[in-house]
Amino acid sequence: MDTPSEAAVVGAPFTSLAAARRSTRLIFLVSGIGMSAWAPMVPYAKARLGLDDARLGFVLLAFGGASMLSMPFVGWLAHRLGNRNLIVAAGLLLCLALPVLAWVDSVAALVATLFYFGVMLGTVDVAMNAHAVDVERWDGGRLMSGFHGLFSLGGLVGAVVMSGLLALGAPLIVAATLIAVLLLGVVWWLRGGLLDDAPRSGGEPRPALRMPHALVWLLGLLCFVSFLAEGAMLDWSAVFMRDFRGVAASAAGFGYACFSVAMATGRFAGDRMVGRHGPGRTVRVGACLAAAGFIVVAAVPNAVAALAGFVLIGLGASNIVPVLFSAAGRLPGTPPAVAIATATTLGYLGLLLGPALIGFVAHASSLPLAFGGVAGLLVLLGLSARVVQR
Repeated sequence: MDTPSEAAVVGAPFTSLAAARRSTRLIFLVSGIGMSAWAPMVPYAKARLGLDDARLGFVLLAFGGASMLSMPFVGWLAHRLGNRNLIVAAGLLLCLALPVLAWVDSVAALVATLFYFGVMLGTVDVAMNAHAVDVERWDGGRLMSGFHGLFSLGGLVGAVVMSGLLALGAPLIVAATLIAVLLLGVVWWLRGGLLDDAPRSGGEPRPALRMPHALVWLLGLLCFVSFLAEGAMLDWSAVFMRDFRGVAASAAGFGYACFSVAMATGRFAGDRMVGRHGPGRTVRVGACLAAAGFIVVAAVPNAVAALAGFVLIGLGASNIVPVLFSAAGRLPGTPPAVAIATATTLGYLGLLLGPALIGFVAHASSLPLAFGGVAGLLVLLGLSARVVQR
């Protein structure tokens, strides 16, 4: 006899819950690959355009800024059009940015492409997390950390494949195009399994949008710090490994890969951990572990130690964002897409300001010192974890 988790559910917006879970996992994977494929490309863009740390940090504002600015509108669009439509459209458009990022030969073109890249990634991010909350609700269990584990696995795959292709001598534009074509095919294939949540003509009108619950804003502030730490890994780990630990540019992306492996490992065990220890303790311990990782990276002048520090950061940060998003999406009185859009807007403010501030601090002092500042913010996050328990 079929169980509700495997068979079609009467009145549900999907053919089978198993297909909905599979498609949700795949879009998280695609998003992680697309985002992390950019990390090994950063040193190439920096060298190609002759950017110093401060100018690179300013350019990177376009990526986080575009994501953050788009998210409030994405919450409204998802409420009006459905998460599925946004996931498919933005997922396909996201892939097109990768070859362009490998090719642009001016600062203005790089800024414009990063802005476009950020808008598409921000749209997918909000819509897929709201979709994941709906799938989790239909399933009746805890799935969010596992979904985010696929995003982290995508971070590993994107960084390793891009770095591996470059190490084998593939031109940057060829490597980026191969990854983009693969992702386009996956997004087109998975679209059939997503929840069909688009509003129907003649159906019941959707409730009017309201100001998000006050707790959403508090959760968003915690997201700010967590995203800042993840943004530091995405945009500065390869630069740090090349400039401060003597690693070749073609292999510098393996630092982000170590971070992604650890984060994926932590997230795949995260649903069980949150159920056993509670969300508050999970966030508190994780934040302190990530802070310790940043201190190791910054203070120990050794490439192997830096890789070990990246592992600690990944393990510590792994379940912070899934816990926060799941909590925001389940708050009553606010549609999940709107609640998650609010939390992620504040979170991506950390992604916006974090890499830029790190660049400014690195220019004024050093990149290791900037990493030490991130460690301090993570300690504050750990001390504030009680709000998650509430």
